[in-house]
Amino acid sequence: MSLEITLEGQVAAVSGGSRGIGAATVKLLAQAGARVAFSYQRRRDAAEALIAACPDPSRVAAIAADARRPEAGEALVRHAVERFGRLDIAVANAGIWNAGDLPLAELTPAAWEETIACNLTGAYSLARAAAAQMQRQPRPPGADAQAPRGRIVAVSSTAGQRGEAWHAHYGAAKAGVIGLVRGLGPELAREGILVNSVAPGWVESDMSRPAFAAHPERVFGAIPLGRAGTPEEIAGCILFLCTPWANFMTGSVMSVNGGAVLA
Repeated sequence: MSLEITLEGQVAAVSGGSRGIGAATVKLLAQAGARVAFSYQRRRDAAEALIAACPDPSRVAAIAADARRPEAGEALVRHAVERFGRLDIAVANAGIWNAGDLPLAELTPAAWEETIACNLTGAYSLARAAAAQMQRQPRPPGADAQAPRGRIVAVSSTAGQRGEAWHAHYGAAKAGVIGLVRGLGPELAREGILVNSVAPGWVESDMSRPAFAAHPERVFGAIPLGRAGTPEEIAGCILFLCTPWANFMTGSVMSVNGGAVLA
């Protein structure tokens, strides 16, 4: 197996790709040679800036799609196929997080449903649409008969592995993502589709910084490495799951958290 990482000839779709982990993933997949379609909710300016920062902007495309809506996954897959002709990789990354603590007594049905819709139903929506597309297309150009027909990577969280006090709805949604991946891994294996998850801990991002400022001891005291991760460090693990080095992995959860779940 070559040591070179290349996704040349492959097409990827990334939900929530305009910032944070999603943006780092879009950029890294594009640098590896993939053509990439990604979705964003509101920040068209951020999406356009990301496209311009990629090695070849003509090989990256963006679509506005609200991951809280069940049709968002299908819209992203359709956009990728219409623009680039096929789909080989789907990364379900879109997610929301409330910066302030939200105890159960204040956790309204609306807040619960919004988080579940974006963080869990959004992953299901993209996985379902991506699997259907991967099943009806040939393997990537030049691939042998043993090569995967496609790959789905869902971004979960340490909150889904251990729970998250005052953010129970977020932890429940991310635990659901892990359950989704562990169910779809064996289900889609015989179709040649690999389904895995990356579970990040605290990561430097717009979404996380308010928590860093409000509760530094709670956040950093639980990380043995003593710091938050970077979006690029998470994106690197996502890229790994999209390469032949991960051809024998499905239904797996890759923990990337500075040792936090062990602490």
